[in-house]
Amino acid sequence: MARVFPKLTATRLQATTYLLGIALFSISFLVFLNSSISFVVTDVIGQKKHVGDAVGTLGFADELLALVACPLWGLLSDRIGVRTVAVIGYCIVGVSLVCLVQSTSVYPELLVGRLGFSLGGAACSTMVTAVLPAMVAKRPEEDGKTDREEQSTANGHAGRLRDEERPSRSGSIGHATSASVSSELTITQNRFTSTSRTRQGDSESDESPKSASADSASGTSQLAGLVGFFTGAGALLALAVFLPLPAHFQDDGQSRPQSVQTSFYIVGGISVCVAVFIFFGLRNLPGEEGKSISALWRTPYDESTNTDLEGHVHTTLTPAPSYVSLVTESVKLGFTDQSIGLGYLGGFVARASSVGISLFIPLFVNAYFVRNGLCTSNPDNLNDIKENCKRAYTLASALTGIAETAALLCAPLFGWLGGKVVRGRSEWPLMGAAAIGVGGYIAFGFLRNPDAFHGESGQWAFIAVIFIGISQIGSIVCSLGLLGRGINGSSSERTISEQGKSEPSSAIRPGETGPTEGDEIAPLLPASSGVKQDGDEDHKKHNRSHLKGSIAGVYSFAGGAGILLLTKLGGALFDSWTPGAPFFMLAIFNAILFVAVAVIGGGSAVRAKRKSDAELEAA
Repeated sequence: MARVFPKLTATRLQATTYLLGIALFSISFLVFLNSSISFVVTDVIGQKKHVGDAVGTLGFADELLALVACPLWGLLSDRIGVRTVAVIGYCIVGVSLVCLVQSTSVYPELLVGRLGFSLGGAACSTMVTAVLPAMVAKRPEEDGKTDREEQSTANGHAGRLRDEERPSRSGSIGHATSASVSSELTITQNRFTSTSRTRQGDSESDESPKSASADSASGTSQLAGLVGFFTGAGALLALAVFLPLPAHFQDDGQSRPQSVQTSFYIVGGISVCVAVFIFFGLRNLPGEEGKSISALWRTPYDESTNTDLEGHVHTTLTPAPSYVSLVTESVKLGFTDQSIGLGYLGGFVARASSVGISLFIPLFVNAYFVRNGLCTSNPDNLNDIKENCKRAYTLASALTGIAETAALLCAPLFGWLGGKVVRGRSEWPLMGAAAIGVGGYIAFGFLRNPDAFHGESGQWAFIAVIFIGISQIGSIVCSLGLLGRGINGSSSERTISEQGKSEPSSAIRPGETGPTEGDEIAPLLPASSGVKQDGDEDHKKHNRSHLKGSIAGVYSFAGGAGILLLTKLGGALFDSWTPGAPFFMLAIFNAILFVAVAVIGGGSAVRAKRKSDAELEAA
């Protein structure tokens, strides 16, 4: 029976903290600040001229710092833990919001406060990606129990096979030196697996490594869908609850500066409360054992255990990778692992799309009203839209709200789709989101009349922004799901045949002398027995839980690069070429993502099909 809720290894409290703490508020405080920073400039500081330039400079400095801070926070989380980084991040956000409304000048006071907020916000947004794999990661005690059970089961089956064959071998004197191909002397890992499955029944196939990997990947995709939903809900929380606070306080008799300051104090206090909630709610997170603040001033070591043939457990300490090697390996994985590489590219497109919705849709609408003489506001200054052109502001808010609502509703859908197709090609939903984005952005960029409430072609604006919202959330959810699967080693490219590899070279051919009893058992022992096998190396190769913070940092870096490229180049083309230029750029980004998924995912599907056919022919 299909599960409605993803299968998690984290506790309910940890999952609740992740969704209602980290995911819900990761973007909520940023939306609040971006929408209210102009009131800090005009009402608290008292600057009435060049407001747009000041707000733009602060936003650009914010993105530049976040571009560097995201990978650094990710690296740091691999040492001190994702919970610690998230707590620090939300505390910094809370303190920065309080300090911002204490400023008396834009430079340097307000700039320093905005940079502080950027530093904390980078930690919060990066941890959304870094915590996701930990929600479905196996706990160490579960891994140890599984290894012991598998070793006991393997040895038990090997013993039964020998006991069943021994009487016939002793009774067949004439064939003592010429073993049959199907005898116990040619038991290999593949034949043992096939035999044990036949004896135990088809019901045991659900517990195979391949099935477990698919379950983990499906759970990651579904959880990513919930993360996208709560992230969108956080943006709506900021718009519906945080932003109206100054107006409520003004109605209670406070002045405009006092109302803005009080609102920032309250939102800053909420951020600190979220940090406390995360501190208690994310304790004992899977995969975070041994990480603490003390790791900053001591030499870190990675601990590994193995069991020898006599059952003795040995512990080995090896120096942990350096920060440089962690980020280097994370970047390299973008070129060597298709799940992580497509996840990075999806993050680049998703973050750029968020700017297209929140920044360029209002600018596009305002430019249309100014161009047609319906408004006298400056199309480069979003604050003028509210004051001088209520109709344009209403339309821009409606279009943006429709896009975000479509994204909110479709987030669980993309998570469900990613979980459903994980046994096939898990990249296809991302390609679908990219295709929808190409159509939506091209359609909006060519709009002659974005006024959806008036005009003959206005209804196309509604359709275009719905497509844009669906594409944005699809890129977010699918890229997060791909990263989670890549980190947990459950990439759809990896199949069960890669774990077992080929038959050992000690298999006996007709006419050869059989091996000893110890040789029969050796290929059946798991990696924990101390015998180095291909499966052990393959597990180390694909398990990247120690890199989840670094990978999350690179993912956020890619998203920040997309934002900077779109805002600077798209903004310049908006002024010099056409207001639709930023949307044409986003269409190009989505087209590149579409081609990448088609080439990489399609090529992998073809290779997997050929490999499967070759294995069937060899069998």
